[in-house]
Amino acid sequence: MRFRHFLAPVFALLLAACGGQSGGPGGPGGAPAVVTTATLSEEPWTERIEAIGTARARESILITSKISERVGRVRFESGDRVEVGQVLVDLDVGGDVADLEAARTGFREAQRQYDRQRELASQRLIPTSQLDAQRALRDSAEARVKQAASRVSDRVIVAPFAGVLGLREVSPGQLLSPGAPITTLDAVDVMQVDFALPEVLLSQVRPGLLIEARSDAWKNEVFNGEVLSVDSRVDVATRSVLVRAAIRNPDGHLLPGMLLELQVLRPEHQAVVIPEIALLQNGSQSFVYRVDAEAKAQMTPVKVGGRQRGRIEILEGLSAGDRIVVDGTVKLRPGQAVRDAAVTAEDAPPAKG
Repeated sequence: MRFRHFLAPVFALLLAACGGQSGGPGGPGGAPAVVTTATLSEEPWTERIEAIGTARARESILITSKISERVGRVRFESGDRVEVGQVLVDLDVGGDVADLEAARTGFREAQRQYDRQRELASQRLIPTSQLDAQRALRDSAEARVKQAASRVSDRVIVAPFAGVLGLREVSPGQLLSPGAPITTLDAVDVMQVDFALPEVLLSQVRPGLLIEARSDAWKNEVFNGEVLSVDSRVDVATRSVLVRAAIRNPDGHLLPGMLLELQVLRPEHQAVVIPEIALLQNGSQSFVYRVDAEAKAQMTPVKVGGRQRGRIEILEGLSAGDRIVVDGTVKLRPGQAVRDAAVTAEDAPPAKG
């Protein structure tokens, strides 16, 4: 009996202690936790697909000679911008110009004879077969003119398209052999880049989508472009598909071979977006603390979409008008009452003195 009388006060103290803990700051019935909250709304959201690719010129060739001849004159310097048809190198013409003039003279004589015989044939003064023979001679002379003109044109090397020249590899007087490099020519006003994307993203990429590209060489500059085409095959080894994009390069800052960080911009849509700091992870589950009508924080599972620059798209679990806890989630427990830090600061009495 004495032992029972001794335990009774002890049990009472324990129950009182437990009751005090349930109403403490950490419990659902305790004092509200001071947090930072935000009310959600739908806002424009552009999902970005990230990739890496290597820039290359829209058009790129190695300028060479088709014949073996000495360089007569070089009309360019390394790095020059040239227009289509601009003369780059003159080779020694040798006797080809004289052959061209002789061929032209022969053609003019053959044409004169043909015109004369055609008039005679119209008057039936010569047989038709004689006119046909003269026509064949005229056509043969015309072919010799074209052949001689082609040999002369091979001695004048021109730019086949507008672009930027590379390093000069020849000098006046140098003997060139067929295929010997003279310089390179790249059309860099628009660059092309091929990059690989996982096949699961195939339905999200199509020609016409906008592209943003960045280079470590120009950290503060964004190069804009668009998707040109998507390959018709998926690589069976990597399960990826190649995508080709065109990137505008008006200032010529991008050079062939540069590594680019790419972002494919999907069409803009309205979405519920939260600050990244508000999202909590529990294993594979993502959740946020949503503040209910009674100002209590409720753990709410969510399905997340894209992420960019400290923001996260919410696909499921939240809607516009919901109020969530942004900062102060570490000290929260499900069902705990909360108070916004901004409201608390406004309600606080002014400092004295």
